Amino acid sequence: MATPKVAIAYYSGYGHTQVLADAVATGAKSGGAEVTMIQVDQITDEDWAALDGADAIIFGSPTYMGSASGKFHVFAESTSKRWATKAWQDKIGSGFTNAACKAGDKHSTLAYFATLGAQHLMNWVNLGLHPGWHTSSETEDDLNRLGYFNGAAATTPADLPVDAVHPADIATAEHLGTRVAEFTEIVLAGREALTKA
Repeated sequence: MATPKVAIAYYSGYGHTQVLADAVATGAKSGGAEVTMIQVDQITDEDWAALDGADAIIFGSPTYMGSASGKFHVFAESTSKRWATKAWQDKIGSGFTNAACKAGDKHSTLAYFATLGAQHLMNWVNLGLHPGWHTSSETEDDLNRLGYFNGAAATTPADLPVDAVHPADIATAEHLGTRVAEFTEIVLAGREALTKA
């Protein structure tokens, strides 16, 4: 059985998204994956090779002004040659984001990530959780406390340091990493079985 290779391609402006990226990596490793962290504003040829060789790519960025950060958009636009050659076709994709507001248009960033993945002919993995904290018997400590589905979302007040990222949001990001790793392993096993059929 091949070990899933998961690349986390992300930008973090003030460190809050870095906390989530680290949690996604922890989850992916616990799910049996080999993980490569790639900061897209400092991308190298080695990083590009890791993305091309990955079985799954998880995109991450803070949500600024209703979408992913400008630096993430620069990275996304620089993938156009890979789009043209279908280099990332059939890879697994997913995403995560953080914003200062509880809503903060994070859905737009997650939808943008999913569209980017679709343009690359990737297969998108959702969060796989019902919303937490949506009835009176639930609390803000629940996984997916903000009720997003297309990826992991967090909210951290803009004036608070990185250690203020909510533990439930960190746990939700970790869940996403594990889910992507496990789903990728299933896909790899299926492909291997088909070659032997």
